[in-house]
Amino acid sequence: ETSLKASLVNDPRQDAAATNLWAVYVTEAEKYDKGLVESWKSDMEGMLIFAGLFSASLTAFLMESYRTLTPDSGDMTVLLLQQISQQLVASVNGTTYIMPAPVTFTPTPSSLVCNILWFLSLGLSLGCALTATLVKQWARDFLHRANMRSAPADRARIFSYLYYGLKRFRMHSMVEIIPLLLHASLLFFFAGLVAFLIPVNTTVTAVAAALLGTITIVYSLFTVFPLIHFDCPYRTPLSVAFWNLKRHWMNWSHHQERATPGEEHLEEVPTDNSGSMVNR
Repeated sequence: ETSLKASLVNDPRQDAAATNLWAVYVTEAEKYDKGLVESWKSDMEGMLIFAGLFSASLTAFLMESYRTLTPDSGDMTVLLLQQISQQLVASVNGTTYIMPAPVTFTPTPSSLVCNILWFLSLGLSLGCALTATLVKQWARDFLHRANMRSAPADRARIFSYLYYGLKRFRMHSMVEIIPLLLHASLLFFFAGLVAFLIPVNTTVTAVAAALLGTITIVYSLFTVFPLIHFDCPYRTPLSVAFWNLKRHWMNWSHHQERATPGEEHLEEVPTDNSGSMVNR
């Protein structure tokens, strides 16, 4: 019996079958990993292009809006000329000129809101570009380590180890967060645009506010539709988060429904005088 086990362990046919099995696994895992990495790279390239163009456009708006946070040099010049003129008039008339109290500059609430939102938007956009660049580097490094040349069994272990590392550190969630940051940046930009237009013109402000409201409603519908209709192709990065919340809430409700009848049943069980349950 011992010799039979030894012959089975050292059977070259079993080694060849195991090698073929691992080779098939490695081939399929390599296809999956390459497809995953390529999809991440293409998404990140699109994010980088859009974030770059958006940041450049937003910078042009910021160059115009940040001036409203500081006193206008032209207004200060006019104020000084007025004071000099009043001093000359007072000296000619022989009267005493009293210097007025210095005027303190305070930015308007609309300019403060506009600049806060636009600087937040620019920061999120640049952060999105930086994170997208890092994701491309991480994906390239992951594929490089997964494609190390070795025996099929060793490569299979490497594939499994690296893939479970992606799951453990939530690489997929990191990739999903990047579009969410860019969407938030766009929302802040449109909200800041409405605040920027408030002192300019009421009609233009109303049009911009209507556009912002329409975009927000459409985005909300795209977020909610997949939660109601499972075959809906529209989704946003928030759809996954809301779906997880819905799933946890349904699981919690299901556990509560299962626990409640048991508690009611225990309360209805009759007891004898000693307090122990009566056998039925």
